Amino acid sequence: MTVQFGIDRLLADPALLKPLQGQRVALLAHPASVTDDLTHSLDALVAAGVNVTAVFGPQHGVRGDLQDNMMESPDFTDPTHGMPVFSLYGEVRRPSGQSMHTFDVMLVDLQDLGCRIYTYVTTLLYVLEAAAEHGKAVWVLDRPNPAGRPVEGTRLREGWESFVGAGPMVMRHGLTMGEMGHWFIRHFGLDVDYRVIEMAGWEPDGPGFGWPTTRVWINPSPNAANLNMARAYAGTVMVEGATLSEGRGTTRPLELFGAPDIDAKAVIAEMQRLAPEWLGGCKLRDIWFEPTFHKHMKQLNSGIHIHAEGGWYDHAAFRPWRVQALGFKAIRSLYPDYPIWRGTDFKYEYTDDVLAIDVINGGPDLRLWVDDAGSVAGDLDALAQPDEAAWRDEISDLLLY
Repeated sequence: MTVQFGIDRLLADPALLKPLQGQRVALLAHPASVTDDLTHSLDALVAAGVNVTAVFGPQHGVRGDLQDNMMESPDFTDPTHGMPVFSLYGEVRRPSGQSMHTFDVMLVDLQDLGCRIYTYVTTLLYVLEAAAEHGKAVWVLDRPNPAGRPVEGTRLREGWESFVGAGPMVMRHGLTMGEMGHWFIRHFGLDVDYRVIEMAGWEPDGPGFGWPTTRVWINPSPNAANLNMARAYAGTVMVEGATLSEGRGTTRPLELFGAPDIDAKAVIAEMQRLAPEWLGGCKLRDIWFEPTFHKHMKQLNSGIHIHAEGGWYDHAAFRPWRVQALGFKAIRSLYPDYPIWRGTDFKYEYTDDVLAIDVINGGPDLRLWVDDAGSVAGDLDALAQPDEAAWRDEISDLLLY
């Protein structure tokens, strides 16, 4: 069965479209905001007669043209349809009062990756908060979580909220955007007119384990190039807080990690020695790569490619957050003095005087575990497992599929 995403159901059902008649409608979208025939949602909504009066773009922009991380997008006027396009990753992170007056209902049609760090969930929270303040309605046109339902990682600790940490959720959260909106509203006590246009036929444990095999993959951001990246991302995103390369500047970013001065074969062997039980469901392959930009650019890097695909992939067994944590631990074990972590001079997502790795993890626990020569795999499990269990319980009544 072909899965219908929220945008497809909205356009196909006059009863769903009818409440938008006579309304000024805004669209929050990016390049992966397309219908089942790959028409961009903006063009499809305009063609369906929806009065789209404004467009909003998240990090990397509506066009997805900004390759590197933390690059801001400007406001502009849509060259085809003429309405204003407001950036939510430029001069502002939250919709301004001025931009909120351009519409009555905002449609959120963003493909997410199912990870707390991926900033589209934070943008959704900011939109919901602004809508509650200004009396606007928000509809999420739901899309799959390509990482599926498994949850993993520690919760964000109180006081560590940031643009990559909207609230006390675990790293790999297991929710769709529509479901996450319900969690935000409940957790933050928001009074907002909220609706989810649900998908039809999405089976999170069916073929593709979250991503329907009948739908093509379109990058929701420039470095989210395929399903393997989406599966690995809840681990590999931590490399943004390390001196290691996460593969930006290669054709397989955020599926691998490495550096010029490590021995990838030795790192893989050490990972297998330290915690073989964490390496299920994937295959690690030692590789060489030379980034064209970003960390270690134009240098030959020894790296580890994480393959959560093919015959090695086991959806229930694969735990990307632990795999990457183990990669750090193996490097610390082999090279005790290796400068793994980027320093406080690197300002990660508008933070000051904190280590990027701690911002990413919503607290220092993972870094302290890596750097403690006496810690073992069970110590990190003891931190994460209670959080994972509590999160599963907390979201159980929010699952729409």
